[in-house]
Amino acid sequence: MMQKLDMSSPEFLKELEKTKKFTDKVIKQFGWEYHPMEDVNEGVIMGLARHKVLYGKRFCPCFMVDPDPVNEGKFVSADDRVCPCPPAIEKEIPEEGKCHCGIFCTPEYVAEQAQKTMESL
Repeated sequence: MMQKLDMSSPEFLKELEKTKKFTDKVIKQFGWEYHPMEDVNEGVIMGLARHKVLYGKRFCPCFMVDPDPVNEGKFVSADDRVCPCPPAIEKEIPEEGKCHCGIFCTPEYVAEQAQKTMESL
């Protein structure tokens, strides 16, 4: 069942600010860059903040979150996709240049996207 959340509530807005700082820290720690399309980053950050408020962890917003069948009151997601998730760190970003959600990218991926944009103008 989909849980509802007032995204203009003080609780959510505070978590949104914390999540932005969190993603800034991840970018710096791994030497990545944000996706060149700001709306991608905004959507993912909002999704991460929403999951943190609703489920207690920054589960990847691109995957379903379900009640943990073993631990009542806890939640899980496919492949335990808690940001930054192991599949992104170990496979997606090194091989594809970006994580599944698209927020975290290699500098090379960002440069490639910028080149494609310039060529299409």
